[in-house]
Amino acid sequence: MRDLLSMTIEEMKQFAGQLGEKPFRGKQIYAWLNRGVCDFDEMTDLSLSLRQKLENGLRNGDFTIGGCRVADVQKDDTDGTRKFLFELGQDDGDRDFVEGVFMKYRYGNTLCVSSQIGCRMGCRFCASALGGFVRNLNAGEMLGQLLAAEKYTGEEINHIVVMGMGEPFDNYENVSKFLRLLHDEAGKNMSYRNMTVSTSGIVPMIDRFAEDFPQVNLAISLHRLTDEGRSAIMPINRKYPLDELLAAARRYTDKTHRRITFEYTLIRGENDSDEDVELIRKRLGGMLCHVNLIPLNKVEETGFDGSTRSRAEEIAAALESAGIPATVRRELGGEIDGACGQLRRISSCPNTSFSL
Repeated sequence: MRDLLSMTIEEMKQFAGQLGEKPFRGKQIYAWLNRGVCDFDEMTDLSLSLRQKLENGLRNGDFTIGGCRVADVQKDDTDGTRKFLFELGQDDGDRDFVEGVFMKYRYGNTLCVSSQIGCRMGCRFCASALGGFVRNLNAGEMLGQLLAAEKYTGEEINHIVVMGMGEPFDNYENVSKFLRLLHDEAGKNMSYRNMTVSTSGIVPMIDRFAEDFPQVNLAISLHRLTDEGRSAIMPINRKYPLDELLAAARRYTDKTHRRITFEYTLIRGENDSDEDVELIRKRLGGMLCHVNLIPLNKVEETGFDGSTRSRAEEIAAALESAGIPATVRRELGGEIDGACGQLRRISSCPNTSFSL
């Protein structure tokens, strides 16, 4: 079924033509939807007859307005972070949910967006894979997370990170369309430089991403610097081992001249020893990169504990002294299980409190 929120402006113009309308009507519908208005009666510059056509088509199942609804919200009072439980808009008899996180920074508001329900990567320290993989999200469902969060908070979101549930490069076509929709000046008009996509290391997609989106920021989840150690916690490494992954990272920086962020989750006793730090120095030295150190956020089922923040600061200092830019990620959303690695599949929700 066609999803209006997933349509590009050109697709929307064609859709308007199929309704017997002029193309500019499609542009008007597109603009309304990208402002978060999904009630056709509120699209006041459309004729009454067109609004009735749209309403009839929606009711008859000719198309849908994807997006999502805010089913639940938790707020971390220490930093203003909100974790959203989004109920997806597909009406197929099942209730699908994903989580997303709204974060406040000095430079603006950021939304951590989910790209899949569940995840098939199986990283041992991450909650997103615990419930298994269900399906990919379409572009409208990803865009809908941003629109619903803006409507709920009343605040503009000017940065996104595709780092929520799922592996974005395992859903490449839909994620690509989502980025283009966000960038469209007739829609949200968000700069590509305000977008970041994270991958666990699907090498062919890194090369394609460099071609398709040279201005979008790339983050690679690294976490170990030996094949044996990385494969033990990240099964994707068995298919794309470290040498291949780091070679792809170098190709990316050579082509785009943009710095890669390597995400390194610090797991106590697993990857935070002096020997591990030395491996980071050897493998990443000389690369155009930044290492984002993340003390592991607790997920009970994994059995792992995070390194202390003081240890993380020591490692950051050691990398800086070796000429590798490194920072310790600011901890946001820890009180509400909304921090990195803590988003998970929710199969049901008792009520729906806010709609888009």
